[in-house]
Amino acid sequence: MGNPKIILLFSGKRKSGKDFLGEKINSLLGNERCSLLRLSEPLKRIFAKNHNLDLRELLSDGPYKEIHRYNMIKWGEEVRSKDPGFFCKAACDNAPIVPIWIVCDIRRKTDINWFIENYGNLIKTVRISADIEVRQSRGFMFTIGVDDAESECDLDNFQNWDIQVTNNNLEDSENSLKSIMDLIKSYC
Repeated sequence: MGNPKIILLFSGKRKSGKDFLGEKINSLLGNERCSLLRLSEPLKRIFAKNHNLDLRELLSDGPYKEIHRYNMIKWGEEVRSKDPGFFCKAACDNAPIVPIWIVCDIRRKTDINWFIENYGNLIKTVRISADIEVRQSRGFMFTIGVDDAESECDLDNFQNWDIQVTNNNLEDSENSLKSIMDLIKSYC
């Protein structure tokens, strides 16, 4: 399988707009140039199969996923304790050969390390933030055991972001898209 020219690793808290910005960029560039990868897709696919759950619902942004979130996180941590790059590899194994990959849900330093070890200087990291009030208006509610877990907090003290953007409102989103698109244009 051929490598892309650039791989953007998006990180941010729940409801910060990682998927929103990734989907916007994908829409602007088109599927022939850009592909969205989600580490959570293989996690949810395997978890759903192992626990006889509805994958479509787990992949949605609805209450079904929230009911199973804690157990998915716990199970995912067990898998990662044996192989930290398991879900990174699974996501990349199914990725199409296009110039730009956007991984919308980087959550751990081990995720970033895996991509750097496997793709080197193709990696660019993007931290997306939004104020807590904005995230709450998008449906975020703090959940003990989820929002204070490694899956949400491991990158809080990571400092080596290539770009940091804010996504509180339409103006922020447009500025964020411009910054990210400028980065992409410098590589493609």
